Amino acid sequence: MKIEQYLSQLLYRYQCVTVPGFGAFLTEFQSAQLDESSHSFYPPKKLISFNPYLKNNDGLLANHLAQAEKMSYEIAVNAIQNEVSHWKTKIQEFGYFSIKNIGEFSLNAEKNLVFVPVDQINYLKESFGLGSFVSPSVKREVYKELIESIEEKAPIAFTPERRRKFSALKYAAIFTISLGLMGVVGYKLYENYLNQIEQETLIVQSNVQKKINQKIQEATFFIDNPLPSVTLTVASEKRPYHVVAGAFRLETNAENAYNSLLKLGFKAKRLPANKHGLLPVLYGSYTSYSEARQAMNDIQKLDNKDAWLLIQE
Repeated sequence: MKIEQYLSQLLYRYQCVTVPGFGAFLTEFQSAQLDESSHSFYPPKKLISFNPYLKNNDGLLANHLAQAEKMSYEIAVNAIQNEVSHWKTKIQEFGYFSIKNIGEFSLNAEKNLVFVPVDQINYLKESFGLGSFVSPSVKREVYKELIESIEEKAPIAFTPERRRKFSALKYAAIFTISLGLMGVVGYKLYENYLNQIEQETLIVQSNVQKKINQKIQEATFFIDNPLPSVTLTVASEKRPYHVVAGAFRLETNAENAYNSLLKLGFKAKRLPANKHGLLPVLYGSYTSYSEARQAMNDIQKLDNKDAWLLIQE
């Protein structure tokens, strides 16, 4: 059974989709891009990467396949195992194989899997209908040089103004001087008046301020109904990324594993039973994927190579 279409459907909705026994496909948001050399604009998208170390079955792909094909969960798990086995046979025989709408796999010189994602599919739902486009460059300097050249060539014409008779100018000058003298005298009188008003205003303000200070010193304030104390509650920080030590069917096994992790110094936690009736026991919970991924790698090297990452939506 081909599972490519179901992987594509889940990558639109989730950040991590695990194929049990093979690896996990991860998505990371990339903002809109501009290629200045080609004047090309690209919309936001999800970048797909592959992690071959996340192989444990988290139930996401199997449940989706079971619901879509109207089959039981166990049959869906077997179908995924058969498809993974087919992929591994292809990579061993031909050295490469591709998953439709997701990417291509090949082996490098060290016999390690190399994943190259497809560029034609954008798994970011918010960018649906958006495509790349090329915008022609705007050459503003050309128009600026054209305007400057026109200004240099444009002729400037001066029209001489005829002078009036000297007698008219003489009387106008006498009248202007008279108005100037009257203005100077009037401005001096007005300035003295303003200074007098300003001094009187300062005296009044000083007296008023003294009375206000005296009243404040004599006053006594009482609060009959004090405001009740306010209790602030801080919302707990979400930690949706968990490093899982194991999932147990029996309560006693889960409790023993939890106590063992506490003794080793881990900030162990327990989660309620999932829909399969299993009780997850955690090494710890983290706020970001990168922090959880680093913790998982350290735990796999030092304590438990089967530790895996659980992401809660």
